[in-house]
Amino acid sequence: MKRRLAIRNTTLAGAVLCIAIGLAAVGQPTYTIHSNVRLVLLDVSVKDHEGGFVSGLNKQNFTILEDGRPQPITVFANEDVPVTVGILVDESYSMRPKRADVLQAAETFIEASNPRDEIFVLNFNDRVTRGLPDRIPFSDSIVQLRSALNRGIAQGKTALNDAVIAGLKQLESGRRDKKALVVISDGGDNASHHTRDDMLKDVEASTATIYTVGLFDSEDPDRDPGVLNKLARISGGEAFFPRNVSGMLPVCRRIAQDIRTRYTIGYLPGTVKGAHDVRQIRVRVSTPDHRKLTARTRTSYRYDDENQEKE
Repeated sequence: MKRRLAIRNTTLAGAVLCIAIGLAAVGQPTYTIHSNVRLVLLDVSVKDHEGGFVSGLNKQNFTILEDGRPQPITVFANEDVPVTVGILVDESYSMRPKRADVLQAAETFIEASNPRDEIFVLNFNDRVTRGLPDRIPFSDSIVQLRSALNRGIAQGKTALNDAVIAGLKQLESGRRDKKALVVISDGGDNASHHTRDDMLKDVEASTATIYTVGLFDSEDPDRDPGVLNKLARISGGEAFFPRNVSGMLPVCRRIAQDIRTRYTIGYLPGTVKGAHDVRQIRVRVSTPDHRKLTARTRTSYRYDDENQEKE
């Protein structure tokens, strides 16, 4: 089934809630959007020139450009709100020597996350398997999630494309408006039924932010840092390549902190004749003291005009 970014003609109950929270946060009256309104919600991380996270900014500090055109910001929030998170762990045979460190790092990420996050685990090698029992789609229990992480067996090849697609699909059923995937893998895909293009189209059609952690040796013939970088760049996340498994712990703590300090910014995209299905996004951030700040968010999304309201 074709999935799309959350800018459809729908009631968007979660988005309405975000609008209410965002406007209240900036001292404006709340309101409800109608069912024929489209909304683009962006998850935005801001860092200073030293790479530190920047909090405390307000709506006026941001500018959104879609295909080069400024967009009025209609939603703004900067709170540590709970998110829906999927942890995708590569359980291919080549990960066996690193497995204990990877699982410890994944636990560190869970412990550093918002206690109200709803989390799931997918283990993948030749195929993708759920870590949690079928009756439990998400959990905030460290005991249940630890068991989910340890459920995998390091064997076979790497179905990365299938795992990302499955992760995005499960995120859709989550109750939290903000969604993220953390993908830990040691190389490129060599076992998926889905193509890379299939996966990237689903990433463009999703609101999820994707963080990737690449663990591989320079001589590894299956390594593919390019696809890990691309997943992060398109979705507005970040790619990490620790030099060794001991670098996994600080990386996972950093990812948890990034998720908890991101801004939620939304706008209503206009109808532009001749606009491409894929629209490009850029977010700028500035302050009165002219500090050098960098905003990171998804670089594009797939616009759905299937139900475009007729004028």
